[in-house]
Amino acid sequence: MTRLSVEMLAADAPEPITSAGHAQLGIAVLLGIAVIVLLITKFKLHAFLSLTIGTLALGAFAGAPLDKVITSFSAGLGSTVAGVGVLIALGAILGKMLADSGGADQIVDTILAKANGRSMPWAMVLIASVIGLPLFFEVGVVLLIPVVLMVAKRGNYSLMRIGIPALAGLSVMHGLVPPHPGPLVAIDAVGANLGVTLALGVLVAIPTVVIAGPLFSKYAARWVDVPAPERMIPQRPSEDLEKRPSFGATLVTILLPVVLMLAKALVDIVIDDPENSVQRVFDVIGSPLIALLAAVLVGIFTLGMPAGFSKERMQQLVEKSLAPIAGILLIVGAGGGFKQTLIDTGVGQMILEISEDWSIPALLLAWLIAVAIRLATGSATVATVSAAGLVAPLAADMSTTHAALLVLAIGAGSLFFSHVNDAGFWLVKEYFGLNVGQTIKTWSIMETIISVVAGALVLLLSLII
Repeated sequence: MTRLSVEMLAADAPEPITSAGHAQLGIAVLLGIAVIVLLITKFKLHAFLSLTIGTLALGAFAGAPLDKVITSFSAGLGSTVAGVGVLIALGAILGKMLADSGGADQIVDTILAKANGRSMPWAMVLIASVIGLPLFFEVGVVLLIPVVLMVAKRGNYSLMRIGIPALAGLSVMHGLVPPHPGPLVAIDAVGANLGVTLALGVLVAIPTVVIAGPLFSKYAARWVDVPAPERMIPQRPSEDLEKRPSFGATLVTILLPVVLMLAKALVDIVIDDPENSVQRVFDVIGSPLIALLAAVLVGIFTLGMPAGFSKERMQQLVEKSLAPIAGILLIVGAGGGFKQTLIDTGVGQMILEISEDWSIPALLLAWLIAVAIRLATGSATVATVSAAGLVAPLAADMSTTHAALLVLAIGAGSLFFSHVNDAGFWLVKEYFGLNVGQTIKTWSIMETIISVVAGALVLLLSLII
C-alpha cells in the first residue's frame, strides 16, 4: 500500500454516525462492553446474541440513530465474514481432509516422536512463527489449529501449554515482522526502510515470542487447565484404514498455501509494480483464498487418494467439515460488527484527537496511541494505520533505525489486550472451547505480554542504536 493509498484511506473514512462528546462516547464504549460481558457470563446468552445486543446498547448509549447502528453492525459483520469466512471454511475442509486421511496423524506422530515434553512448546512456537510470517492471523489459526489440538490430545499435554506458543508465534509475526501487511502499511506511512525494519523486527520478535509463548504458557496452563475440545478435534482414522499419506506429502500440502502467500509477498517487495504481469500473477495465486483453495484441491490427490477415498467419501467429508464452524462464523462476524460500530460512532477518531496533546517521546506516543485505538476498536489493522498516520510527521527528522523502531512501536501497541470487541478473541475462544474469563486469562494476557515486552525492547533499542 502506497503513501497515497493510506492518505486516501484516511480521507475516505466514514463520518461518525453520532456527534456525541468524548465523555459520552467513552461511557458508551464501557457500557456496551459491560452489556456483552454481563449477558455472556451472568445470563449465559450465546455470544452471537450478546454481541448483537451489546452493539445496539452501545449505539443507544452514544445517542446514535438506531437505523445507522444497525447498518454499521451489518456492514461490519458482512465484511468480517467476507474476509475470513471462506478462509475458515476452506481451512476446515483441509483440516478434516488431513484428519480423515491420516495425514494429520502422520504429522502428529512424527512431531511426538521427535520432541519430548519440554521441547514441544518450543517446537510449536517455531512452526507457528515460520507459518505465520506471510499469513493473516486468522489464516494461520485455521492452518495450525488441527495440529495444536491433536498434539495436545495425543500427547496428553495441557492445551494451553501447546496452544499459547502457537498463538504467540502467529501474533508476533502479525504485528512486528514484514512482509506481513500490518508492518508494511506502517513502513510506508512513516517512510521507514523495509530491510532495516525487518532486521530489527526479527531482533525484537525472538525474545518477545519466547517470553509470551513457551515461558508464559507454563502459567497459562496452571490458570486454565482445560482439555482440547472434543467437537473441534479431528478424530483418528478408523483402524480399517489400510494406509495413510506420507509425512512428506502431508507437509507439502500444509505448506503449499504458506509458500504461495510468501511468494506473493516477496514478489511484491522485489518488483513493486502493480502493472507488472509477474506480480499480477502472484497477486492472484498468492491471495489467501486461492492459496487455501489450491491446498484443498491438491489435498484431494496427496491425502484423499492415497487413503483410498472415493468421490462419495470426499463429498461427505466436505459436508461434515462445514457443520462445526457455523457458530464460529456467526460469533466472529458479530465481533466484526461490534468493532465496525465502534469505529463508525467515532471512537477511534476520539482517541486520536485526545492523544494529539500528549507531550511524550515519539516512540512511546506511537505505542500508546496504537494501544488506545486497539482497546477501543478491537482492530490491530485500524490501530496500525491510524497511529502510523498520526505519528508519521515525527519520522521526518528521525534516523533510519529510529524510523524503523517507530514502525515496531506502532505494531507492538496494536496487539495490546485483545478483548470482546476483537474478532480474534472469539476465534480463539471458540476453537479452544474456552469461556470468556478463560480467554482473557490466556489469550488476552498473552497479547498484552507481547505488546509490553516488544514495546519495552523497542524503547531499549532506541537508547542503544
